[in-house]
Amino acid sequence: MSTRDETFRPLSRRTLLGGLAAAPLGFSASRAIAQGSGPIRIGELNSYGRMAAFAVPYRNAMQLAQDAVNKAGGIKALGGRPIEIVFRDDGSTPGDATRVAEELLTRENVAFLCGTFLSNVGLAVADFANQRKALFLATEPLTDALTMGSGNRYTFRVRPNTYMQTRMLVDAVKDSGVKRWAIVAPNYEYGQSAAANFKRLMAAAVPGFEVVGEQFPALGKVDAGATVGALSQMKADGLFNVLFGADLTAFVREGNTRGLFEKRKVASLLTGEPEYMIPLGDETPEGWVTTGYPWETIDTHGHKEFVAAYRARFNDTPRLGSLLGYVVVGMIRDMLEKAKSTETEAMIAALEGLTSQTIAGPVTMRALDHQSTLGAWIGETALNGRQGTMKKVRYADGADYMFPEAEVKAARKA
Repeated sequence: MSTRDETFRPLSRRTLLGGLAAAPLGFSASRAIAQGSGPIRIGELNSYGRMAAFAVPYRNAMQLAQDAVNKAGGIKALGGRPIEIVFRDDGSTPGDATRVAEELLTRENVAFLCGTFLSNVGLAVADFANQRKALFLATEPLTDALTMGSGNRYTFRVRPNTYMQTRMLVDAVKDSGVKRWAIVAPNYEYGQSAAANFKRLMAAAVPGFEVVGEQFPALGKVDAGATVGALSQMKADGLFNVLFGADLTAFVREGNTRGLFEKRKVASLLTGEPEYMIPLGDETPEGWVTTGYPWETIDTHGHKEFVAAYRARFNDTPRLGSLLGYVVVGMIRDMLEKAKSTETEAMIAALEGLTSQTIAGPVTMRALDHQSTLGAWIGETALNGRQGTMKKVRYADGADYMFPEAEVKAARKA
Protein backbone atom coordinates (compact mmCIF):
# COMPACT_ATOMS: atom_id res chain seq x y z
CA MET A 1 0.00 0.00 0.00
CA SER A 2 1.23 3.51 -0.77
CA THR A 3 1.51 6.27 1.75
CA ARG A 4 -0.73 9.31 1.75
CA ASP A 5 1.94 11.32 -0.10
CA GLU A 6 2.12 8.65 -2.82
CA THR A 7 -1.62 8.60 -3.44
CA PHE A 8 -3.36 10.55 -6.17
CA ARG A 9 -6.35 12.32 -4.70
CA PRO A 10 -9.19 13.08 -7.14
CA LEU A 11 -8.94 16.78 -7.85
CA SER A 12 -11.57 19.09 -6.42
CA ARG A 13 -13.97 20.99 -8.65
CA ARG A 14 -12.06 24.22 -7.87
CA THR A 15 -8.72 22.69 -8.88
CA LEU A 16 -10.18 21.09 -12.01
CA LEU A 17 -11.93 24.21 -13.25
CA GLY A 18 -9.02 26.39 -12.24
CA GLY A 19 -6.74 24.25 -14.35
CA LEU A 20 -8.83 24.93 -17.44
CA ALA A 21 -7.33 28.38 -17.87
CA ALA A 22 -3.75 27.19 -17.65
CA ALA A 23 -1.71 27.96 -20.78
CA PRO A 24 -0.51 24.92 -22.77
CA LEU A 25 3.06 24.02 -21.88
CA GLY A 26 5.34 24.43 -24.86
CA PHE A 27 8.84 24.61 -23.38
CA SER A 28 11.89 23.29 -25.15
CA ALA A 29 12.85 20.78 -22.49
CA SER A 30 15.83 18.67 -23.57
CA ARG A 31 18.52 20.72 -21.80
CA ALA A 32 16.28 21.52 -18.83
CA ILE A 33 15.58 17.84 -18.17
CA ALA A 34 19.28 17.05 -18.19
CA GLN A 35 19.73 19.71 -15.53
CA GLY A 36 16.83 18.37 -13.45
CA SER A 37 14.55 21.34 -14.05
CA GLY A 38 11.82 22.30 -16.49
CA PRO A 39 8.92 20.10 -17.51
CA ILE A 40 8.97 16.32 -17.26
CA ARG A 41 8.21 15.22 -20.82
CA ILE A 42 6.07 12.12 -21.33
CA GLY A 43 5.80 10.46 -24.74
CA GLU A 44 2.23 9.45 -25.59
CA LEU A 45 1.53 7.54 -28.80
CA ASN A 46 -1.92 6.39 -29.87
CA SER A 47 -4.20 5.72 -32.84
CA TYR A 48 -5.49 9.28 -33.06
CA GLY A 49 -6.36 8.94 -36.73
CA ARG A 50 -7.79 5.44 -37.07
CA MET A 51 -9.44 5.20 -33.63
CA ALA A 52 -10.33 8.86 -33.12
CA ALA A 53 -13.64 8.12 -31.38
CA PHE A 54 -11.64 6.74 -28.45
CA ALA A 55 -8.27 8.45 -28.79
CA VAL A 56 -9.36 12.09 -29.10
CA PRO A 57 -11.47 12.11 -25.90
CA TYR A 58 -8.61 10.22 -24.23
CA ARG A 59 -6.16 12.94 -25.25
CA ASN A 60 -8.60 15.65 -24.15
CA ALA A 61 -8.79 14.22 -20.63
CA MET A 62 -5.02 13.79 -20.44
CA GLN A 63 -4.63 17.48 -21.26
CA LEU A 64 -7.26 18.37 -18.66
CA ALA A 65 -5.48 16.32 -16.00
CA GLN A 66 -2.05 17.61 -17.02
CA ASP A 67 -3.19 21.21 -16.57
CA ALA A 68 -4.84 20.41 -13.24
CA VAL A 69 -1.69 18.71 -11.91
CA ASN A 70 0.46 21.64 -13.01
CA LYS A 71 -2.00 24.17 -11.60
CA ALA A 72 -1.78 22.35 -8.25
CA GLY A 73 2.00 22.75 -8.14
CA GLY A 74 3.39 20.08 -10.47
CA ILE A 75 5.45 17.18 -9.13
CA LYS A 76 6.29 18.38 -5.64
CA ALA A 77 8.84 15.64 -4.96
CA LEU A 78 10.81 16.97 -7.95
CA GLY A 79 10.73 20.61 -6.95
CA GLY A 80 7.36 21.39 -8.48
CA ARG A 81 8.36 20.48 -12.03
CA PRO A 82 5.36 20.48 -14.38
CA ILE A 83 4.50 17.57 -16.64
CA GLU A 84 4.30 17.99 -20.42
CA ILE A 85 2.70 15.23 -22.49
CA VAL A 86 3.99 14.95 -26.06
CA PHE A 87 1.28 13.38 -28.22
CA ARG A 88 2.00 11.44 -31.42
CA ASP A 89 -0.04 9.20 -33.72
CA ASP A 90 1.23 5.60 -33.68
CA GLY A 91 0.07 4.89 -37.23
CA SER A 92 -1.98 1.91 -36.01
CA THR A 93 0.73 -0.49 -37.19
CA PRO A 94 3.57 -2.12 -35.24
CA GLY A 95 6.22 -0.75 -37.59
CA ASP A 96 4.99 2.83 -37.46
CA ALA A 97 4.52 2.67 -33.69
CA THR A 98 8.07 1.51 -32.95
CA ARG A 99 9.44 4.25 -35.22
CA VAL A 100 7.37 6.87 -33.37
CA ALA A 101 8.45 5.44 -30.01
CA GLU A 102 12.09 5.76 -31.05
CA GLU A 103 11.56 9.37 -32.12
CA LEU A 104 9.90 10.23 -28.82
CA LEU A 105 12.85 8.88 -26.88
CA THR A 106 15.65 10.25 -29.02
CA ARG A 107 14.28 13.48 -30.52
CA GLU A 108 11.71 14.57 -27.95
CA ASN A 109 13.78 13.48 -24.93
CA VAL A 110 10.78 12.03 -23.10
CA ALA A 111 11.29 10.35 -19.75
CA PHE A 112 9.11 7.36 -20.63
CA LEU A 113 6.39 6.16 -23.02
CA CYS A 114 2.68 5.57 -22.58
CA GLY A 115 -0.38 4.84 -24.70
CA THR A 116 -1.25 2.69 -27.76
CA PHE A 117 -4.67 1.28 -28.63
CA LEU A 118 -4.51 -1.84 -30.80
CA SER A 119 -3.21 -5.01 -29.16
CA ASN A 120 -0.64 -5.84 -31.84
CA VAL A 121 0.70 -2.29 -31.66
CA GLY A 122 0.90 -2.42 -27.86
CA LEU A 123 2.87 -5.67 -28.04
CA ALA A 124 5.32 -4.16 -30.54
CA VAL A 125 5.94 -1.10 -28.36
CA ALA A 126 6.33 -3.31 -25.29
CA ASP A 127 9.02 -5.33 -27.08
CA PHE A 128 10.70 -2.09 -28.17
CA ALA A 129 10.62 -0.76 -24.59
CA ASN A 130 12.18 -3.99 -23.34
CA GLN A 131 15.00 -3.73 -25.87
CA ARG A 132 15.60 -0.05 -25.10
CA LYS A 133 15.15 -0.54 -21.33
CA ALA A 134 12.58 2.27 -21.30
CA LEU A 135 9.43 2.40 -19.18
CA PHE A 136 6.20 1.84 -21.15
CA LEU A 137 2.82 2.41 -19.49
CA ALA A 138 0.39 0.68 -21.86
CA THR A 139 -2.94 2.38 -21.32
CA GLU A 140 -5.50 0.84 -23.69
CA PRO A 141 -4.32 -2.37 -25.45
CA LEU A 142 -6.21 -5.30 -23.94
CA THR A 143 -4.17 -8.29 -25.07
CA ASP A 144 -3.45 -10.74 -22.26
CA ALA A 145 0.00 -11.42 -23.70
CA LEU A 146 1.18 -7.92 -22.76
CA THR A 147 1.41 -8.85 -19.08
CA MET A 148 1.52 -12.64 -19.46
CA GLY A 149 3.67 -14.60 -21.93
CA SER A 150 5.11 -11.48 -23.56
CA GLY A 151 5.35 -9.50 -20.33
CA ASN A 152 8.57 -7.73 -19.42
CA ARG A 153 9.82 -5.66 -16.50
CA TYR A 154 9.58 -2.36 -18.42
CA THR A 155 5.91 -2.70 -19.43
CA PHE A 156 2.86 -1.96 -17.27
CA ARG A 157 -0.83 -1.97 -18.30
CA VAL A 158 -3.71 0.17 -16.98
CA ARG A 159 -6.98 -1.10 -18.47
CA PRO A 160 -8.47 -4.47 -17.45
CA ASN A 161 -7.20 -6.99 -19.97
CA THR A 162 -9.22 -9.24 -22.26
CA TYR A 163 -9.31 -12.08 -19.73
CA MET A 164 -10.56 -9.80 -16.95
CA GLN A 165 -13.36 -8.21 -18.97
CA THR A 166 -14.42 -11.53 -20.47
CA ARG A 167 -14.53 -13.06 -17.01
CA MET A 168 -16.78 -10.21 -15.87
CA LEU A 169 -19.21 -11.02 -18.69
CA VAL A 170 -19.09 -14.76 -17.98
CA ASP A 171 -19.99 -14.09 -14.35
CA ALA A 172 -22.98 -12.09 -15.55
CA VAL A 173 -24.36 -14.72 -17.96
CA LYS A 174 -23.29 -18.07 -16.51
CA ASP A 175 -26.57 -18.54 -14.63
CA SER A 176 -28.78 -17.62 -17.60
CA GLY A 177 -29.32 -21.26 -18.57
CA VAL A 178 -27.91 -20.68 -22.07
CA LYS A 179 -25.49 -23.41 -23.15
CA ARG A 180 -25.29 -23.22 -26.96
CA TRP A 181 -23.25 -20.17 -27.98
CA ALA A 182 -21.89 -18.67 -31.18
CA ILE A 183 -18.94 -16.27 -31.28
CA VAL A 184 -18.14 -13.28 -33.51
CA ALA A 185 -14.84 -11.46 -33.07
CA PRO A 186 -12.35 -9.44 -35.14
CA ASN A 187 -9.63 -11.59 -36.62
CA TYR A 188 -6.60 -10.26 -34.77
CA GLU A 189 -4.97 -10.87 -31.39
CA TYR A 190 -7.62 -9.17 -29.25
CA GLY A 191 -10.56 -10.93 -30.87
CA GLN A 192 -8.91 -14.33 -30.90
CA SER A 193 -7.89 -13.97 -27.25
CA ALA A 194 -11.37 -12.89 -26.19
CA ALA A 195 -12.93 -15.88 -27.94
CA ALA A 196 -10.45 -18.27 -26.34
CA ASN A 197 -11.08 -16.79 -22.88
CA PHE A 198 -14.84 -17.02 -23.30
CA LYS A 199 -14.65 -20.70 -24.25
CA ARG A 200 -12.31 -21.50 -21.40
CA LEU A 201 -14.25 -19.64 -18.72
CA MET A 202 -17.71 -20.73 -19.83
CA ALA A 203 -16.62 -24.37 -20.07
CA ALA A 204 -15.48 -24.18 -16.44
CA ALA A 205 -18.62 -22.37 -15.24
CA VAL A 206 -21.48 -23.94 -17.26
CA PRO A 207 -21.95 -27.72 -17.50
CA GLY A 208 -22.91 -28.66 -21.04
CA PHE A 209 -21.56 -25.42 -22.56
CA GLU A 210 -20.72 -25.66 -26.25
CA VAL A 211 -19.73 -23.36 -29.09
CA VAL A 212 -21.79 -24.17 -32.17
CA GLY A 213 -19.94 -21.83 -34.51
CA GLU A 214 -17.56 -18.89 -34.87
CA GLN A 215 -17.06 -15.96 -37.22
CA PHE A 216 -13.80 -13.98 -37.38
CA PRO A 217 -14.15 -11.08 -39.86
CA ALA A 218 -11.12 -8.91 -40.61
CA LEU A 219 -10.77 -5.88 -38.34
CA GLY A 220 -12.42 -2.87 -39.95
CA LYS A 221 -13.66 -4.90 -42.92
CA VAL A 222 -16.67 -6.83 -41.64
CA ASP A 223 -19.09 -8.09 -44.30
CA ALA A 224 -22.11 -7.65 -42.07
CA GLY A 225 -24.53 -9.45 -44.34
CA ALA A 226 -22.39 -12.56 -44.68
CA THR A 227 -21.46 -12.57 -40.99
CA VAL A 228 -25.04 -12.21 -39.76
CA GLY A 229 -26.22 -14.78 -42.27
CA ALA A 230 -23.67 -17.34 -41.08
CA LEU A 231 -24.49 -16.74 -37.42
CA SER A 232 -28.20 -17.09 -38.09
CA GLN A 233 -27.63 -20.62 -39.42
CA MET A 234 -25.84 -21.78 -36.29
CA LYS A 235 -28.96 -22.24 -34.14
CA ALA A 236 -27.23 -20.78 -31.11
CA ASP A 237 -29.14 -19.65 -28.03
CA GLY A 238 -26.42 -17.19 -27.04
CA LEU A 239 -24.01 -14.91 -28.88
CA PHE A 240 -20.66 -13.65 -27.64
CA ASN A 241 -19.76 -10.50 -29.56
CA VAL A 242 -16.32 -8.86 -29.61
CA LEU A 243 -16.79 -6.47 -32.56
CA PHE A 244 -16.37 -2.75 -31.90
CA GLY A 245 -16.20 0.56 -33.76
CA ALA A 246 -17.57 0.75 -37.31
CA ASP A 247 -17.68 -3.06 -37.46
CA LEU A 248 -20.09 -3.11 -34.52
CA THR A 249 -22.37 -0.47 -36.06
CA ALA A 250 -22.64 -2.38 -39.34
CA PHE A 251 -23.14 -5.69 -37.54
CA VAL A 252 -25.90 -4.37 -35.27
CA ARG A 253 -27.76 -2.73 -38.14
CA GLU A 254 -27.73 -5.93 -40.18
CA GLY A 255 -28.50 -8.09 -37.14
CA ASN A 256 -31.49 -5.93 -36.22
CA THR A 257 -32.80 -6.13 -39.76
CA ARG A 258 -32.55 -9.93 -39.85
CA GLY A 259 -33.71 -10.54 -36.28
CA LEU A 260 -30.42 -12.14 -35.24
CA PHE A 261 -30.65 -10.91 -31.66
CA GLU A 262 -34.28 -11.84 -31.02
CA LYS A 263 -34.69 -14.48 -28.29
CA ARG A 264 -30.92 -14.83 -27.97
CA LYS A 265 -28.75 -13.99 -25.00
CA VAL A 266 -26.00 -11.61 -26.11
CA ALA A 267 -22.81 -10.99 -24.13
CA SER A 268 -20.78 -8.20 -25.71
CA LEU A 269 -17.39 -6.74 -24.84
CA LEU A 270 -17.08 -2.92 -24.88
CA THR A 271 -20.50 -2.15 -26.43
CA GLY A 272 -21.58 -0.07 -23.44
CA GLU A 273 -18.71 2.38 -23.96
CA PRO A 274 -20.01 5.72 -25.32
CA GLU A 275 -17.45 5.57 -28.15
CA TYR A 276 -19.39 2.66 -29.62
CA MET A 277 -22.88 3.24 -28.25
CA ILE A 278 -23.32 6.81 -29.48
CA PRO A 279 -22.97 5.82 -33.17
CA LEU A 280 -25.62 3.11 -32.66
CA GLY A 281 -28.21 5.70 -31.63
CA ASP A 282 -31.74 4.34 -31.73
CA GLU A 283 -30.45 1.12 -33.30
CA THR A 284 -28.93 0.12 -29.95
CA PRO A 285 -30.19 -3.40 -29.20
CA GLU A 286 -31.74 -3.77 -25.76
CA GLY A 287 -30.78 -6.32 -23.14
CA TRP A 288 -27.23 -7.10 -24.20
CA VAL A 289 -24.97 -7.86 -21.23
CA THR A 290 -21.93 -5.65 -21.74
CA THR A 291 -18.98 -3.83 -20.28
CA GLY A 292 -19.18 -0.06 -20.61
CA TYR A 293 -19.00 3.39 -19.08
CA PRO A 294 -22.35 4.91 -17.99
CA TRP A 295 -20.77 8.26 -17.11
CA GLU A 296 -24.11 9.95 -16.39
CA THR A 297 -24.93 7.61 -13.47
CA ILE A 298 -21.55 7.46 -11.68
CA ASP A 299 -21.43 9.71 -8.60
CA THR A 300 -18.47 8.43 -6.57
CA HIS A 301 -14.78 9.30 -6.13
CA GLY A 302 -15.02 12.84 -7.54
CA HIS A 303 -16.40 11.58 -10.82
CA LYS A 304 -19.13 14.23 -11.09
CA GLU A 305 -16.52 16.97 -10.70
CA PHE A 306 -14.50 15.38 -13.48
CA VAL A 307 -17.53 15.28 -15.78
CA ALA A 308 -18.32 18.94 -15.06
CA ALA A 309 -14.76 20.02 -15.80
CA TYR A 310 -14.57 17.94 -18.98
CA ARG A 311 -17.86 19.33 -20.30
CA ALA A 312 -16.86 22.90 -19.44
CA ARG A 313 -13.61 22.66 -21.35
CA PHE A 314 -14.58 20.53 -24.34
CA ASN A 315 -18.32 21.18 -24.65
CA ASP A 316 -18.89 17.45 -24.90
CA THR A 317 -19.67 14.48 -22.71
CA PRO A 318 -16.83 12.15 -21.65
CA ARG A 319 -16.13 8.81 -23.27
CA LEU A 320 -14.46 5.76 -21.76
CA GLY A 321 -11.26 7.10 -23.29
CA SER A 322 -11.76 10.29 -21.28
CA LEU A 323 -11.98 8.38 -18.02
CA LEU A 324 -8.88 6.36 -18.89
CA GLY A 325 -6.85 9.40 -19.91
CA TYR A 326 -7.62 11.18 -16.65
CA VAL A 327 -6.86 8.10 -14.54
CA VAL A 328 -3.55 7.54 -16.35
CA VAL A 329 -2.26 11.04 -15.62
CA GLY A 330 -3.16 10.60 -11.96
CA MET A 331 -1.18 7.36 -11.85
CA ILE A 332 1.75 9.05 -13.56
CA ARG A 333 1.73 11.83 -11.00
CA ASP A 334 1.66 9.30 -8.16
CA MET A 335 4.52 7.35 -9.70
CA LEU A 336 6.72 10.43 -10.05
CA GLU A 337 5.93 11.64 -6.53
CA LYS A 338 6.91 8.25 -5.14
CA ALA A 339 9.96 7.75 -7.37
CA LYS A 340 11.31 11.28 -6.75
CA SER A 341 13.17 10.74 -10.01
CA THR A 342 12.71 10.23 -13.74
CA GLU A 343 15.28 7.44 -13.81
CA THR A 344 13.73 4.31 -15.31
CA GLU A 345 14.61 1.97 -12.46
CA ALA A 346 13.21 4.38 -9.88
CA MET A 347 9.95 4.74 -11.81
CA ILE A 348 9.59 0.97 -12.18
CA ALA A 349 10.12 0.49 -8.45
CA ALA A 350 7.55 3.20 -7.74
CA LEU A 351 4.91 1.70 -10.05
CA GLU A 352 5.14 -1.80 -8.66
CA GLY A 353 2.49 -2.03 -5.96
CA LEU A 354 1.47 1.64 -6.31
CA THR A 355 -2.11 2.43 -5.26
CA SER A 356 -3.85 5.51 -6.67
CA GLN A 357 -7.16 6.97 -5.56
CA THR A 358 -8.82 7.62 -8.92
CA ILE A 359 -12.21 8.81 -10.15
CA ALA A 360 -13.02 5.11 -10.68
CA GLY A 361 -11.96 4.21 -7.13
CA PRO A 362 -8.69 2.78 -5.76
CA VAL A 363 -6.43 1.28 -8.42
CA THR A 364 -3.32 -0.77 -7.59
CA MET A 365 -0.58 -1.80 -10.01
CA ARG A 366 0.07 -5.45 -9.16
CA ALA A 367 3.83 -5.99 -8.88
CA LEU A 368 3.63 -9.61 -10.01
CA ASP A 369 2.55 -8.95 -13.60
CA HIS A 370 2.35 -5.13 -13.90
CA GLN A 371 -1.43 -5.31 -14.43
CA SER A 372 -3.56 -2.65 -12.74
CA THR A 373 -6.75 -3.43 -10.83
CA LEU A 374 -8.81 -0.83 -12.70
CA GLY A 375 -12.24 -2.40 -13.24
CA ALA A 376 -15.18 -1.90 -15.58
CA TRP A 377 -18.90 -1.27 -15.34
CA ILE A 378 -21.19 -4.19 -16.19
CA GLY A 379 -24.82 -3.81 -17.15
CA GLU A 380 -27.38 -4.22 -19.91
CA THR A 381 -27.92 -2.09 -22.99
CA ALA A 382 -31.12 -0.06 -23.08
CA LEU A 383 -32.70 2.75 -25.06
CA ASN A 384 -33.33 6.17 -23.54
CA GLY A 385 -35.30 7.98 -26.20
CA ARG A 386 -33.22 7.70 -29.36
CA GLN A 387 -29.92 7.00 -27.64
CA GLY A 388 -28.41 3.89 -26.11
CA THR A 389 -27.55 3.71 -22.42
CA MET A 390 -26.91 1.11 -19.72
CA LYS A 391 -29.18 -0.21 -16.97
CA LYS A 392 -28.73 -2.60 -14.03
CA VAL A 393 -25.17 -1.32 -13.74
CA ARG A 394 -22.55 -2.37 -11.22
CA TYR A 395 -18.83 -1.69 -11.00
CA ALA A 396 -16.68 -4.82 -11.25
CA ASP A 397 -13.42 -4.27 -9.37
CA GLY A 398 -10.56 -5.52 -11.50
CA ALA A 399 -8.85 -7.00 -8.43
CA ASP A 400 -11.55 -9.70 -8.36
CA TYR A 401 -10.99 -10.80 -11.97
CA MET A 402 -7.25 -10.95 -12.52
CA PHE A 403 -5.29 -13.97 -13.69
CA PRO A 404 -4.44 -16.31 -10.77
CA GLU A 405 -0.92 -15.69 -9.49
CA ALA A 406 0.25 -19.23 -10.25
CA GLU A 407 -0.85 -18.87 -13.86
CA VAL A 408 0.97 -15.56 -14.19
CA LYS A 409 4.19 -17.02 -12.83
CA ALA A 410 3.98 -19.98 -15.21
CA ALA A 411 3.27 -17.77 -18.25
CA ARG A 412 6.02 -15.25 -17.54
CA LYS A 413 8.61 -17.99 -17.09
CA ALA A 414 7.85 -19.48 -20.48
